[in-house]
Amino acid sequence: MSTSTSTTASVSTHILDTSAGRPAAGVAVHLAARAGRDARWQALGGSVTDADGRCRDLPAPPEGTSHVRLDFAVEPYLESYPEKSDDGQAVFFPEVVVTFAVRPGEHYHVPLLLNPFGYSVYRGS
Repeated sequence: MSTSTSTTASVSTHILDTSAGRPAAGVAVHLAARAGRDARWQALGGSVTDADGRCRDLPAPPEGTSHVRLDFAVEPYLESYPEKSDDGQAVFFPEVVVTFAVRPGEHYHVPLLLNPFGYSVYRGS
């Protein structure tokens, strides 16, 4: 897990599958950052959720970061669900992208609560 300093923020996440009542393992998560609302996104790397649904090694955002984006590639995970929508579609949300503002010196834990036809995020601790 990345650690914040007085000049940088740090980010962590985990995914809980609320339909199955367990962590979502094996989901790729990519992290990007930008320094200002009008700046370009810089891809920083990513990780894959472990058996506890956690990404323990996300890269630290660089100094000057004001916004962070987490991109959860949930389609491969959700394809394993036997439930389908009325039109036979197995995956409604192939990816979940979450963008949030950060401040230096702060840690941001942003969990994803996931099910085949919905999701929710929040700032955790």
